[in-house]
Amino acid sequence: MLTNAEIKRLKSLREKKFRDEYGQFVVEGEKLVQEALESGFEVSAVYRECEIGTEAMSRISSLSSPSPVLALVNKPAPRKLEIERGLYLGLDSIRDPGNMGTILRLADWFGISTVFASIDSVEIYNPKVVQASMGSIFRVKTVYCDLAEICRRFRIADMPVYGTFLDGASLYGTSLCDEGLIVMGNEANGISSEVRSECSSRLFIPSFAKGKGPESLNVAAATAIILSEFRRRV
Repeated sequence: MLTNAEIKRLKSLREKKFRDEYGQFVVEGEKLVQEALESGFEVSAVYRECEIGTEAMSRISSLSSPSPVLALVNKPAPRKLEIERGLYLGLDSIRDPGNMGTILRLADWFGISTVFASIDSVEIYNPKVVQASMGSIFRVKTVYCDLAEICRRFRIADMPVYGTFLDGASLYGTSLCDEGLIVMGNEANGISSEVRSECSSRLFIPSFAKGKGPESLNVAAATAIILSEFRRRV
């Protein structure tokens, strides 16, 4: 039986300041809870509807339709900033939780082991990010950092930094490497000027629409196309 104090504490984890204070976050759903249990993350507690009751589960759940199981997971220690040869993803001010979760899932699918995110990007332990990632937050290493500095480190290591721009060269006609950093920009403003100056190659996904079409692609959709092309060719 959950006490009111325990329910209040679990509900507070919907907010970042309390996730930071307690060093914990919540995952909901049979699949995600199983992913958490099988990961290297420390699961502090598991709550099942059949044990705590429907009313209590409804109170602690952040979903419109509460799942039958919810887990309290301890946040791991901050990831060390390490760069080895390989292909990485950089996220510049990604603010939408759904986009962030989907991008982590895409990184997982296309074998990107590490994602570098600017400090002002949405936190990966946000409940909406967790849900959208479908468990990929437990497998993809996410490092929050000074993204412009990371770009410089890639270039110093003689690895290309690919940026996505509306005025870039066609993705399909540009030579691509199997190592380097692919930077995706903010949903509304694209890649920031500081990071833009560090990009060694500018990519663009051409539209095949006849007549007037959309001005741009959703950043998660664009990430899927770009990662697929990189993996297809290299």
